Amino acid sequence: ILSFIERNLHLIEGRPNRLQHDDVHFGNLITDGEHLVGLIDFSNHDVGDPWHDFVKMGLFQVDDSIPFAVGQVDGYFAGDVPELFWRVYSVYLAMACISSIVWTSRHAPEETDQMRRRLERVLSDHRRFECAVPIWYATFDRT
Repeated sequence: ILSFIERNLHLIEGRPNRLQHDDVHFGNLITDGEHLVGLIDFSNHDVGDPWHDFVKMGLFQVDDSIPFAVGQVDGYFAGDVPELFWRVYSVYLAMACISSIVWTSRHAPEETDQMRRRLERVLSDHRRFECAVPIWYATFDRT
């Protein structure tokens, strides 16, 4: 993971810096039953690359709903997803693999095994970061 990050760190240099929610998941979405009408819980908000918001999708949301995760990406781009997105996303996700283990061991040690399983899935999804586009996205049937 560290080698992958070092080889690709240049991809996140100069990325846009904007307000980002940084915790988009089912529990923070408000719907009217059919449509998204709001977003709550801005306690993790910060300024950074808007593409960084997708990291939690790869870490957590995929476990709950691959169709929702695919919809997040497809809806954001409203068309073809640029290859650069997946490359940048992979760098952020690789970095999150390391920080997630540290955070979990410090703040929720009882969830360490669950986080390790989640990170193994991430590594598998990206073929140990040899592929930028995760398997769950590349193989999703949109028909």
